[in-house]
Amino acid sequence: MADSPSNPHDAYFRQVMSRPADAAGELQAVLPKEVATLLDWDTLILQPCSFVSQQLRSRYSDLLFRTRLNDHPAYIYLLVEHQSRPDPLMPMRMMEYLVGIWNRHVREFPKTKTLPAVIPLVVHASPDGRRWDAASELSELIDVDPAAREALGEYLPRFRFLLDDLTVHTVSALCARDLTSTTRVLLVLLKIAAGNRRLADDMLPLIEDLLAIVSAPGGVEALECVVTYILSVGETKVAELGAVFDRLGPNVKEVIMSTAERLRAEGEVRGRAEALLELLVVKFGAVPASVAEVVRGADAGQLRVWAARVLGADSLDGVFQTP
Repeated sequence: MADSPSNPHDAYFRQVMSRPADAAGELQAVLPKEVATLLDWDTLILQPCSFVSQQLRSRYSDLLFRTRLNDHPAYIYLLVEHQSRPDPLMPMRMMEYLVGIWNRHVREFPKTKTLPAVIPLVVHASPDGRRWDAASELSELIDVDPAAREALGEYLPRFRFLLDDLTVHTVSALCARDLTSTTRVLLVLLKIAAGNRRLADDMLPLIEDLLAIVSAPGGVEALECVVTYILSVGETKVAELGAVFDRLGPNVKEVIMSTAERLRAEGEVRGRAEALLELLVVKFGAVPASVAEVVRGADAGQLRVWAARVLGADSLDGVFQTP
């Protein structure tokens, strides 16, 4: 379940929603009441797994929680989509993930003769505000004419997932949900932060929640996560964010400045890594994905060492050899 360092959406989502207490509010706000009342929220436990491939982490993030539904084993599968366009094949993708969850359950309980209920929820957070306009039921993807659809009837798969389309909700509506402060800030920022040039003004409704985050145990670390996200995806200058963060106490400015400096340093390292990969491709041809992953995970010092070896090396092994 390692975070993708190049994807701030994934990192922020996981940092908040991996905590059952923070996830429970969003789940209870979206699930049908008759379902929510049957779930045991006290036994909600995050499972150490992910069903989204690393290649798709720039588009989706997912979490799986285990609980009980009317005293029977059950799972809640939460997936957030943070690409600009809804995935037209999302019902099929979610069906694949649910089968993966059931396969995992069968491996854990090989003698089982039944499958647990899995409740699927997709949270759509388009960075450009595009509403969900794709299918949410598997049967809608089946390419048949109306007459054939009626004839097939119950033989068409009816799998449907729950959808929380953040683009259709106002900020005030999200703020009115019964959520923890960290979850409320997360959902609002997923809706408004990406590409926003006036984020300081748009964040003003979150002042009370931000104060609650700062004053809670671990508040500095939680605030760093918020600041990291908005500086990574927003386009508001650091100085302009003072309209919001100056209200949170004298130590917050230091958090903002140190976070901005860290992000600048990380950006420089990522730039060096991409430059090194370009050099490797020019000299040696296509670079294996495993090598690219190593390069992108290296620190500045190691990147300098490898870059110095490129001109004299006869192969990729010559660049990465251990002295």
